[in-house]
Amino acid sequence: MYSMRDDLTEVVYTEKKIAARVEELGFQITDDFKDKVKDGIVAITVLRGAITFSTDLCRCIDLPMEADFMQLSSYGDGHKSSGSVKIKKDVSSSITGKHVLVIEDIYDTGNSMQFLTNFLQSKNPKSISTAVLLRKDVENQIPFDIDYLAFHCPNEFIVGYGLDYAQKYRNLPYIGILKPEIYLS
Repeated sequence: MYSMRDDLTEVVYTEKKIAARVEELGFQITDDFKDKVKDGIVAITVLRGAITFSTDLCRCIDLPMEADFMQLSSYGDGHKSSGSVKIKKDVSSSITGKHVLVIEDIYDTGNSMQFLTNFLQSKNPKSISTAVLLRKDVENQIPFDIDYLAFHCPNEFIVGYGLDYAQKYRNLPYIGILKPEIYLS
């Protein structure tokens, strides 16, 4: 009988380890912002990969919160970034004068995060902080200080917990390395 687990070489982060780390980040964000925000923060989830991480993280933040979404495109259905970032969906409400928390699934080349933070900065928020599930250290990565990082991950093709390959594997409750024969075929 087939299982999506069969398509992985290994599980890198278990469901239990992810849940514990996300809870820690939620507590840290709450503590860091509790004296700064009376009206709360605007959590901007980068669709689609960060939706699972964002949902769990936001439930662990004990502050008033507005939710908004953006969608960027740099991968398509491929396994490598095209290097070109495009906005497919912009935020729905004004972030001017507000504290913004960008929630992203993975930081690899840095192109998307650099593009996104520059774009959001042009909307004059009071502050921009970043929460990222995974940081993959790759060659020629754009340096960037992530405010709230859950995990470093190997420079492999990672899926699960919202991350996908060709829109599949997002529903895995853990994070694993996809077998190369799956995405190179």
